[in-house]
Amino acid sequence: MKILIGCEFSQVVTQAFRLKGHDAFSCDILPGEINSKWHYQEDIIPLLAEKWDMICAFPPCTHLSKAGAHLWKQKQANGLQQDAFEFVKLIWNANSPKICIENPIGWLNTNWMKPIQIVEPYWFGHIFKKATCLWLKNLPKLIPTNLVTPTRSWVNSSSNYRPGCKMSNKGMHRNQKTRSKTFQGLADAMANQWG
Repeated sequence: MKILIGCEFSQVVTQAFRLKGHDAFSCDILPGEINSKWHYQEDIIPLLAEKWDMICAFPPCTHLSKAGAHLWKQKQANGLQQDAFEFVKLIWNANSPKICIENPIGWLNTNWMKPIQIVEPYWFGHIFKKATCLWLKNLPKLIPTNLVTPTRSWVNSSSNYRPGCKMSNKGMHRNQKTRSKTFQGLADAMANQWG
């Protein structure tokens, strides 16, 4: 299959599909971490007009995640949240019969549509909790491959955020790039079950 993995600089999902023999390419405005010949370092929007057998996209969650819910009114007022949502809709309506959009719990769940599935890293052999929403078009729900007991969250919840309060940085030592990478077990499940 010809597969576009959108908004993925790490190429974890791209590699998983390529190892299964698919013609998979990643696209991000950041350089690819593994192999640049399979990575488009550019805006994904022109690529969405091409014909793809499947698109799996990880659009930025900065303006959509519940972690930033305390800033949603500001992001709505300055148009950033609407721009982020328009980007998600462009991917959803792209030229592909099979589409997956991944994003954390947040604005999309209540203002667009409910996700088809919410998965966790500990379903796929990782010890972490990190609820991840999947909006699926013509793709089945993922089946857990290696259930383990979670021992901690990948990032702290911001549901207890209160303006003026200093949040604990426990578990928040990971930078934004590290937090956004797809867990290998989830990438392998996508490639094995959808490829």
